[in-house]
Amino acid sequence: MAAPLVNLALQGGGSHGAFTWGVLDALLDDGRVAFEGISGTSAGAMNAVAMAHGFAQAQGQSALAQRESARASLAAFWEGIVDMGAVSSSVAQAQRAPLDILFGGFGALTGNRQSPSQLLSDAVTSFWASSVSPYQSNPLDINPLLQFLHKQIDFEQLAAFQDLKLFVVATTVTTGKAEVFSGKRLTAKAVMASACLPTVFQAVEIDGQHYWDGGYAGNPAIHPLIYQCESRDVVLVQINPIQREKLPTTAAEIMDRINEITFNAALMAEMRAIDFVKRLLMQGKLDPTRYKNVLMHRIDGGEILGSYPASTKSATDAKLIHTLRDLGQACAKRWLASHFASLGHASTVNIARDYLDDLRVPGR
Repeated sequence: MAAPLVNLALQGGGSHGAFTWGVLDALLDDGRVAFEGISGTSAGAMNAVAMAHGFAQAQGQSALAQRESARASLAAFWEGIVDMGAVSSSVAQAQRAPLDILFGGFGALTGNRQSPSQLLSDAVTSFWASSVSPYQSNPLDINPLLQFLHKQIDFEQLAAFQDLKLFVVATTVTTGKAEVFSGKRLTAKAVMASACLPTVFQAVEIDGQHYWDGGYAGNPAIHPLIYQCESRDVVLVQINPIQREKLPTTAAEIMDRINEITFNAALMAEMRAIDFVKRLLMQGKLDPTRYKNVLMHRIDGGEILGSYPASTKSATDAKLIHTLRDLGQACAKRWLASHFASLGHASTVNIARDYLDDLRVPGR
């Protein structure tokens, strides 16, 4: 029997993307699932291109060889990130600072050894108080991650690979709309645009247009998987918590929660649209030959990663990265044990409960 064909939607979240590495590694190792398309944002985009690059490198080989190549590509990417973090002390401060924010520590900004939460709070407070933009703090627009991507990924080979559809999302600065990069437009600069935090990096320019982090407009964008892929199954790998029970009261906690809400907003909007179409299809109000009844699934790291402060999204020590990978592997294995049989048949996410707003007017 042929393996069920699914699409992957990979959220961004800095170093927490190592959890997604573990999820993908477990899915590839299991071998019962085939992949049609991947949509990724920020760290999710990096996971997407690393995985697809592994498949491209083993094109024409057996399915097992392709999966193992994808696993090796993901491992090489993340171990490379760990290695870059390990040599930070030998890198000039001006070169290291951008990497410290995206995949390093806030110590590069402050030069002190405070706790991660305090460093995060101080960095955010310092930024808004001083109004220092990346165009002032990093005038040469140095970003070591761009060079690292060029070393890790052959983007020409990736563009020529047709067996896996790949979509990377960035936010257009001038319009606030999502821009999807795919095929020949999917370059290292497109991936960097998807991960461009505007308080840290200068906007990435591509063909005269400027872009910021894709999380503002789609984290991840699901619509390319609906309209550009045949499979109805979309597996969302979520690493930003939707819900938190504890009220944030410290500056760091408040900023953490603001970032989580901001970077989940576009996902929740897409989930509302998917649920709306599904309900209209059930009511017979839409033509099923024109509208796809999407089957949504979720491998959810949000609750697990909720215990990690946002400051760990910019940490690259080996222990943390490998711990997150192991958590992702275990979570994916549990998901497969519980939900594999539903692929191709039914959604396993309660969209109404988890994503829809309660718009009822109290007292009515």
